[in-house]
Amino acid sequence: MKTAILFVLMLLVLVIPHEWGHMMVARWCGVKIKEFSVGMGPLIFKKKKGDTQYSLRLLPLGGYCMMEGEEEAVDSPTSYSSKTYPQKIAILLAGVTMNVIIAVIAVSVALWIGGALTNTLGGVTQGSPAAAAGLEAGDTIVAVNGKETPEWENVVAAIDGYKKGDAPLEVTYERDGSEKTVSVTPEYNSERKAYMLGITAGVTHDFFKTAVHGPAATWELAKAMLQGFKMLFSGQLHKNDVAGPVGLVRVVDQASDYGIAPYLMLLALVSLNLAFFNLLPIPGLDGGKIFFIILKIISGGRINDDMEYKATVVGMAVLLMLFVLITVNDVMNIFGK
Repeated sequence: MKTAILFVLMLLVLVIPHEWGHMMVARWCGVKIKEFSVGMGPLIFKKKKGDTQYSLRLLPLGGYCMMEGEEEAVDSPTSYSSKTYPQKIAILLAGVTMNVIIAVIAVSVALWIGGALTNTLGGVTQGSPAAAAGLEAGDTIVAVNGKETPEWENVVAAIDGYKKGDAPLEVTYERDGSEKTVSVTPEYNSERKAYMLGITAGVTHDFFKTAVHGPAATWELAKAMLQGFKMLFSGQLHKNDVAGPVGLVRVVDQASDYGIAPYLMLLALVSLNLAFFNLLPIPGLDGGKIFFIILKIISGGRINDDMEYKATVVGMAVLLMLFVLITVNDVMNIFGK
């Protein structure tokens, strides 16, 4: 029951802001919103406010923002079809932008709960090169080889850049308000296959500090996600490494067992995936619609709405087939077939 609630909550957090972004920018551009729906399928509840019907539907697997003139051209100043190309692109990008914002917020809160790594040392291993150089827990590493290290990632990058035969690292640290520089030669760790100083990062739960770390940590998460897509398309990942809604339920269950912070990081990752996938130039997706706008601009109008509609039908059919295949694969993985 807990997993089901967390799964549905994740979908709502992903879908509602996405569609809300479309709606708000559309309204700013003067577009009439016919319906704002949370969920798909049979109608459970509806309420009309102004020109917009707000709906709650049975299946929490999506949602939509239905704009006047979105499916077909409508001769009205309040229709989507009457808006300029830049306005249409802004409306389409609003959903993806909201997913990125949700990811940053989720990562920031996860760091606040779980703690963010800092360049202030949390510990120094006895007998390590760092200990021999006089470094102690509580020291703040401010620079390595003259290059500032405001974040723990900068410290790690400086150590990772060390190669056998290089000169010792010049580590500048701050202690009790004063700075001092020491020479430290990293020691190779055969188990981790890396050069190390024997230091560990301190952790902060300060909300404002973790909020500052949020965007950078989200960017690192996005880069890892893009690397995963690259590996998938190059054949380095197996099809079983790809999960759909059914597989996501299992992942949510596993993440929630470790607490709220891992769950929020998973939410951020899924939100980034949704943003990236939506930007792909596939007919039916936001990216596909933007792609057709660009084609219309380049072709001088030779690409018409009818061509876009036909391509969208084909694109949606392909996406539906892909959804079914991924779902079948998820089910087969569950039963070990």
